[in-house]
Amino acid sequence: MAEITIPALIRKKREGRKISMLTAYDYPTACLLDAAEIDIILVGDSLGMVVLGYENTLPVSMQEMLHHVRAVRRGCKRALLVADMPFMSYHSGVEDTIRNAGSFIKEGGCAAVKLEGGGERIVKLVRALSEVGIAVMGHLGLTPQSVHRMGGFRVQAKTSPAADLLIEQALQLEKAGIFALVLEGIPAHVAARLTPQLDIPTLGIGAGNACDGQVLVTHDMLGLLDTPAPKFAKRYANLWEESLQAVRRFKQEVQTGDFPSRQYWYS
Repeated sequence: MAEITIPALIRKKREGRKISMLTAYDYPTACLLDAAEIDIILVGDSLGMVVLGYENTLPVSMQEMLHHVRAVRRGCKRALLVADMPFMSYHSGVEDTIRNAGSFIKEGGCAAVKLEGGGERIVKLVRALSEVGIAVMGHLGLTPQSVHRMGGFRVQAKTSPAADLLIEQALQLEKAGIFALVLEGIPAHVAARLTPQLDIPTLGIGAGNACDGQVLVTHDMLGLLDTPAPKFAKRYANLWEESLQAVRRFKQEVQTGDFPSRQYWYS
């Protein structure tokens, strides 16, 4: 299997071939996604909610992210590996941003990092990272690290002025050096309007089907948790229910003495 590179993703956009992206937070999941030939594996700060049990992504630390990134790296041989910069890891200036992003590349083995938001401050950081050779993925629309400012997980860019601003920020981020852009929780027509204006791929999550690719949280699409999925998260399996039934069968067989049977003994 050929290793996925940033130039390969750009070619996919130009050729009209869709890009797939899923999250992973551990070695087994990384192996699974690589075996399925997923293009991009994102170690998202969503791990705070689906792995660590936090209420949102804000408590996730650099140490926690690096721990999970290193585990994913061991299983990721083909996909492009991207790590989320967690809350407050790129908010106190260029120097801290470069140091933290560099840790993901040098210590974690990532190919790129992802920053949320737009505007002058983020553009400055993207430019600084690009100048030192660190590849950056952008993220506009519903940005989970701004959940309190947004008043919850709400659809963004619903008005014409807000859509215009998002498109302007996307063009600025592209000029600053991002290689791809996640569009989360925005009306489909806004993503459809923006995507042809960019030379870089757009990756939608709750942004319609006009994007150059799609991303989901793996725990959502596999049904790994007994929690409601977002509207945009299609469930391709219900592994929570299957796993629950398996665990219950194990408990029952232990109680009845049916497990372990002789075939599972050493003699």
